[in-house]
Amino acid sequence: MKPLFTFLMLCLIYCPASFADFDLPGKGELIYPTGMVKPFEFGFGWNEAQSKIRIGNKQYDLNELPESYSVAIAMSKDEKNVWVQEFAKGYFEQFNWQIGSHVISLRKQSFDHAVKGDYVLTVDGTDYFFVSRAASITIKFAQDGIESVTADGVTKDMGNK
Repeated sequence: MKPLFTFLMLCLIYCPASFADFDLPGKGELIYPTGMVKPFEFGFGWNEAQSKIRIGNKQYDLNELPESYSVAIAMSKDEKNVWVQEFAKGYFEQFNWQIGSHVISLRKQSFDHAVKGDYVLTVDGTDYFFVSRAASITIKFAQDGIESVTADGVTKDMGNK
């Protein structure tokens, strides 16, 4: 009986269906100061059986799923545009990005008082404001996808304190 139990447990452990995989395309759009809108894709995938992670359109061999991935947002010196290396080769003004069930956007908005760059970074419905010209979005992974998305280098108080 014990060999049969061991065999069944090994089958469950090594069965391809027991591997945790995900594929999140990460569709978005960039908005330029001219009003031009350009679509982009930047997502993540994990194939546990092959020990491969996809970041954007590149695949890497890894022994295990990394804990997280950070996307940096750099604001131009004049605070009129931003650059995200993963999204574009140059500066743009705003973006919308959906990855799995998570929605991240960066938009310009007029305020009655000074707000760095007049930018609002929204992560899953919560608004944030830059505290300097650099911020980042951290995607924390789980075996079956994204556990959470957080923002660093930002504040909830409109960046004016």
